[in-house]
Amino acid sequence: MLQIAICDDEQFYREKIRRLLTDYLEKRDLGSSISFFTSGEEFLSQSENNVKYDIVFMDISMDELNGIETAMQMRAFHSDTFLVFVTAFIDYALEGYKANAIRYLMKDTLDVAMGECMDAILQKMRTSQVTFSFIEGERKLYTDNIIYIESSRHKSVFYYMESEMTHYQIYSRLDAVEQELSGCGFLRIHKSYLVNMKHIRKINNYTAYLDTGLELPVPRSRFQSAKEAYVTYKGAM
Repeated sequence: MLQIAICDDEQFYREKIRRLLTDYLEKRDLGSSISFFTSGEEFLSQSENNVKYDIVFMDISMDELNGIETAMQMRAFHSDTFLVFVTAFIDYALEGYKANAIRYLMKDTLDVAMGECMDAILQKMRTSQVTFSFIEGERKLYTDNIIYIESSRHKSVFYYMESEMTHYQIYSRLDAVEQELSGCGFLRIHKSYLVNMKHIRKINNYTAYLDTGLELPVPRSRFQSAKEAYVTYKGAM
């Protein structure tokens, strides 16, 4: 189930993007939940929107807070959402890519450009999926949407962002999960916590501050190595 947001102050284009997306996804038997926002302020009014969506289609030319400013605030949370800028003006292209947009679509070419745009996004998504046999059944998860994993009573509990925070449990030691996710950007900050560094805002005062607002403890014995690993990770991005 793809979580998609469309942020545009013109109803005509909100509906057009929705229709093109629906046609594309239905042909590929892909489920989706599409949310609409009429301004950058409305999008940012709910803090979970910074990390909630797999894909955001953002109009650049909106009143008050424009699309680039909105996207930059979203990126301040280290969101790995796939961002697509939509506009009628080519002049914003260079500035728009500073927000790490995957595509820049002109409004007058949406019909022909949407397919290639979604192909590119889905290809990138497929390279960042993992499958586990949870107590709740086998699940294929996007690594970017795994917030953290907690060791609890012989189980590992995955905290996963979909339309809301969900958790999945597996009878496996956290050591084994850590090995399975090796190379995917996860950091062992505590014997009981394996955290996705994409969702860490900072490590300070023996605490890891996550973009969801959660704070997890980092013991003294791990603090320096965890902080160094995180700084190295951020520097390589």
